[in-house]
Amino acid sequence: MSRAHYKLRHLDRRFKLIGNNFQVLELGAAPGGWTDYLGERLTMGRVIAVDPLPVTVSGTNVVVLQGRIGEPQIDERLSELLQGRTAGLDLVLSDMAPNISGVRVADQARSMELVGLATDAAFKWLKRGGAFVVKIMQGDGVESWLLETRRHFAKVNLVKPAASRPDSRENYGVARGFLRNPVVK
Repeated sequence: MSRAHYKLRHLDRRFKLIGNNFQVLELGAAPGGWTDYLGERLTMGRVIAVDPLPVTVSGTNVVVLQGRIGEPQIDERLSELLQGRTAGLDLVLSDMAPNISGVRVADQARSMELVGLATDAAFKWLKRGGAFVVKIMQGDGVESWLLETRRHFAKVNLVKPAASRPDSRENYGVARGFLRNPVVK
């Protein structure tokens, strides 16, 4: 099992994120570590995995959309899968990360851009009471993201799963109890 699998398992066990009949959107799904975990956990639900890269899947309850969230064709296909309901998901997960250049300020800006895309997707597609998990690198923009997200969820935590490397700036924002859909750009 991959390190990603263990990270999601840790978050799921700690926050009870996944129900067996959930509709889940997974962003940044390649190569498929989280997708495999979700496939095991969702006995009656469905995973919609989105990534520009190929995603390896083993479950029959997984639909893969190759592309980027926010692209018109991906959003259109997602809407079709959810039968036009913009508030149809129980959980939005994002393990998206930028290609690291080594320039910390630029890498942080790209990371927060991806966090913004994932947050917009959660605001658009989550049903009331739903949950959102997003990879977030510690640095500029995190506090602003926390403040904004806390306006739309009952509980928001910033956590570092045990499977993360100790020297990594990687954390996960875990937001539960979606309250309302703000206007998404």
